Amino acid sequence: MTERINDHGQPIGAALPDWQGARLPGHDGLAGRYCRVEPLDAARHTADLFAAFSQDPSGAIWTYIPWGPFGTEAGLRTWIQGASGVDAQPYFAIVNGASGRAEGVASYMRIKPEHGVIEVGGITYAPALQRTPAATEAMFLMMARVFNDLGYRRYEWKCDALNAPSCRAAERLGFNYEGLFRQAVVYKGRNRDTAWYAVLDSEWPRLEAAYAEWLDPGNFNADGQQKQSLSKLIEAHRG
Repeated sequence: MTERINDHGQPIGAALPDWQGARLPGHDGLAGRYCRVEPLDAARHTADLFAAFSQDPSGAIWTYIPWGPFGTEAGLRTWIQGASGVDAQPYFAIVNGASGRAEGVASYMRIKPEHGVIEVGGITYAPALQRTPAATEAMFLMMARVFNDLGYRRYEWKCDALNAPSCRAAERLGFNYEGLFRQAVVYKGRNRDTAWYAVLDSEWPRLEAAYAEWLDPGNFNADGQQKQSLSKLIEAHRG
């Protein structure tokens, strides 16, 4: 970020004379080649999500999530009913195009349109969705909306610093590590040191180009295996 010097000889941030703020994300759905991102709805998504989450009988996918696990479909439905329809934190179901079923959830949160800052969080992927093109495309679609349609300046990802898979996912998706907030959260009766990651609007065009190249059908062989990794493509586009 370019610094300036004010009349007192002090460094100050870059001027933003045309900044009008960003727009709220709302609950509109998104559609891609491999997935759909739909407004979370108890009647529409509970059964699919419960079946998908039940494929992890150990409950390990819930370790770093403040809610869950859900032992019954009714329990999951109650949570969805409470989470859906909240404008301050819109939740979405991730529908895998390969199965046609909801197999994950994610949300926008900590939304500050006046500053152009928004976070993606609450990401919970069932085993069937993990490590699939649909899983990556869902994150791409949500990021693209933030920068291309809503005008945000900063897109954040935060997680328990002990959640190594989430940290790796953030870095793979192009988020930059910004630091550790110690003793930032108490959840499930334990401490959480929070790792912070973010993407800025100035970084987005190169990321968008890398995602487009990775998601192209030509990047996958007949068995659905990638030919080039997203990390390598992002590195190449960053130069």
